[in-house]
Amino acid sequence: MASLLGMVVLPATALDLPHLSGGPYVPTPQRVVDEMLSLARLSHRDFVIDLGSGDSRIVITAAQKFGARGKGYDIDSELVERSNHSARRLRLESRVHFEQRDVLQADLREATVITLCLLPELMRTLQARFLRELKPVTRIVSHDFEFEGWKPERSVNLKLDEKYDLSGSWSSTIYLWTVPAPR
Repeated sequence: MASLLGMVVLPATALDLPHLSGGPYVPTPQRVVDEMLSLARLSHRDFVIDLGSGDSRIVITAAQKFGARGKGYDIDSELVERSNHSARRLRLESRVHFEQRDVLQADLREATVITLCLLPELMRTLQARFLRELKPVTRIVSHDFEFEGWKPERSVNLKLDEKYDLSGSWSSTIYLWTVPAPR
């Protein structure tokens, strides 16, 4: 979730973000992660798939706080390696796994919850796939970006003291959708 794919315009001071093999890495604030998982009504029965999983904090938090299982997909091999190392260090490797893969090629079949923070072009691309492939009642939670023409069931606005690893006054919006049953 922390790894944004595509181009994003950030404040000039954000140019110091680490550039790993997959591009700039933008961490999701832990307060946002906690709110995303709470909004999804996460439980130990859930399987979370995080698209653009970055440093693994969403999937690892889901396992630690809620007992959920999960998988993260990120294009950056260094972040995936670090994420799997963190899972082993925290003894969560039986519950979570991270894989280097383009989010458009991710295997979504196990998901009961999808988390993401992807730019509008990818959101548009994934929206049709989500509606076509995800099981009804799968929850989708997005940080800061909406689906075009699909009204969220709920949204939460957060005021933050830090975002993009920069201090200041920031806001984040978290959106929740549930995949409807086919008509």
